[in-house]
Amino acid sequence: MKFLVMIYCDDNMLAELPAGQFDTMMRGCLDKADDLKRKGILLDSQKLEAPRQSRTMRIRQGSTTIVDGPFAETKEYLGGFNLIEAKDMDEALEIAKSFPWASIGSIEVRPVASLEAERERVSVAA
Repeated sequence: MKFLVMIYCDDNMLAELPAGQFDTMMRGCLDKADDLKRKGILLDSQKLEAPRQSRTMRIRQGSTTIVDGPFAETKEYLGGFNLIEAKDMDEALEIAKSFPWASIGSIEVRPVASLEAERERVSVAA
């Protein structure tokens, strides 16, 4: 099964880290990611830019609206993700626990639905 491990950041907690601690955590995270990739567990991972660099788009009744910056004001924001392969949710949570970010934000683990099953359901061939 595939799981999306979403890393949520809290800028206030990041700012409270001692000097150099973020870089130490990031090095450890990247080393762990490299190890998981070698084992075939980590399929992809990306760090996202800050929410202030985002745009939110909505189309309603044929009209498109684009809003700069974070649309929702939240304490934590999506800072990156890892796509992993695990046998079940328990194993996915164990893998997610190996990343340090839950101590300064949160980590959401969500099963990935089968797009192929959805294609079959709506009768669209690849």
